[in-house]
Amino acid sequence: MATYVAPVPHIVAHRAEREARGWTSWLATTDHKRIGIMYMVTTFVFFVLGGIEALLIRLQLGAPENTLVSPQTYNQLFTMHGTTMVFLFVVPMMAGIANYFLPLMIGARDMAYPRLNALSYWLLLAGGLVFYASIFWNPPEAGWTSYAPLSNQIFSPGGGQDAWIYLVHLTGLSSILGAINFYATVANMRAPGMSWGRLPLFIWAILTYSILIIFAMPVIAGAVTMLLTDRHFGTHFFDPGTGGSALLWQHLFWFFGHPEVYIMVLPGFGIVSEILPVFARKPIFGYRAIAASTIAIAFLGFLTWAHHMFTTPIPQAILVFVMLSSFLIAVPTGVKIFNWIATLWRGTVEFRTPLLFCAGFISLFLIGGISGVFLAIFPVDWQLNETYFVIAHIHFVLMGGSVFTIFAAIYYWFPKITGRMLDETLGKTSFWLMFWGFLGTFLIQHVIGLDGMPRRVYEYADVGNLHLYNLISTIGSFILGLGVLVTIVNVVRSLKRGAIAGPDPWKANTLEWFTSSPPPVNNFDVIPRVRSYEPMKDIRREIERRTSGATVANGVTVPTGVTQVGV
Repeated sequence: MATYVAPVPHIVAHRAEREARGWTSWLATTDHKRIGIMYMVTTFVFFVLGGIEALLIRLQLGAPENTLVSPQTYNQLFTMHGTTMVFLFVVPMMAGIANYFLPLMIGARDMAYPRLNALSYWLLLAGGLVFYASIFWNPPEAGWTSYAPLSNQIFSPGGGQDAWIYLVHLTGLSSILGAINFYATVANMRAPGMSWGRLPLFIWAILTYSILIIFAMPVIAGAVTMLLTDRHFGTHFFDPGTGGSALLWQHLFWFFGHPEVYIMVLPGFGIVSEILPVFARKPIFGYRAIAASTIAIAFLGFLTWAHHMFTTPIPQAILVFVMLSSFLIAVPTGVKIFNWIATLWRGTVEFRTPLLFCAGFISLFLIGGISGVFLAIFPVDWQLNETYFVIAHIHFVLMGGSVFTIFAAIYYWFPKITGRMLDETLGKTSFWLMFWGFLGTFLIQHVIGLDGMPRRVYEYADVGNLHLYNLISTIGSFILGLGVLVTIVNVVRSLKRGAIAGPDPWKANTLEWFTSSPPPVNNFDVIPRVRSYEPMKDIRREIERRTSGATVANGVTVPTGVTQVGV
């Protein structure tokens, strides 16, 4: 029979493998957990930088005809902000979470290619440093989409646009190598008994995320290479005056860009699918439906790239097809939302901070999805495409859909990473500040857009209620920023003063909670056999069944005088 090793401190003390000490050991590490931590810390720093850029944008727009920043600086701010959040925060943050927890959740001791894993991180860091070094000469100002001809050598002559191109190359290569590693690890290193039908839903999301990256990233890599040669080597791929096409850039960019939306939100869906059943104290409703809908969303995501190009000269037959496919992609997304609500329905719900962030995500993403259906109707899109309505929509989808799930993951998995609990009072304070601050910032922007305010303008006239609406949005952004600051304080404080977590403080369902907190270098002394998609429930039931007299050690019930129990 297989064996189960109770995850208690005296066992961990006798590990054969020892973790290297000192800060220099982090530079050469190939431990997936350390690499995951470096990913998460680095990307959160970029998140703070992107947030500061957003606050400067809102300060400029807080009053009509404001002169806080120049038009050029404003263009640079929204370019840096959008690029940072997409390429340097959401996508690599999800990679960092997956780096830490994917091997643990499938019962593996490390990633399939540890050195390739380390290379992925250093490529990400190099891309971020190259991009932010551009602030010392001439930051990019063509927007995070870098549409031609705004991104050519005439309109963007400085090195900032080249830094943007190198950022996309370096972070794209980082993502591709990481995606290959994730897929190889899941395909080949699962615990005994963990069939495809027993994978945690977060792992299904990361698998789909990886496939999307492998297919989408080479497209944007080719596009930015063509842009680089246009700028410096005399080609004219995107120059209509010499036989090129500015529209070609949009096709290439959005063939990557629309799947990129799901690259950013699908791991968040997986996080929610793991957290909700833990705090509802019941199994996830419709495991197979959620897994299948993840794959369906990925497939349909590649059919709807022209959703972002309704205002370009495309035949109406194509517009109708893209409109219908955009409607269709709402179906598997709706399946997830109904299943999440059904999971909570009549559950023994514990309103802890991770659950609050998940509930906030569901409500905010639902609003973003509904506004997306409006924008999928191309005659409506013709009127709203260049207005603040689109800004509101993308933030409800991406910040509501990604950032809130990332914060849910921070509060849920922080005890496993550090061995300490985050403060619940500060956590709930952070959630409510972020939730109401987010609504104050972006809900009103739907109205600003419907009133006709164009996006990407650094000033506006004092007409109608635009001043009031923008002032509300600016105040909301600072409340949102305060909520983020509360979580930062919570993390710093809890690293030293947080309550000891124990190996399984939430009584959760997946294998990462089988190990000590934080996990040892080799993850598992003995890897348990998996019998369902909730293996920790099975392990706890088996311990209860076999235990006549028991003690509680570090939060886990362990048979008295026993360190190994047959499972």
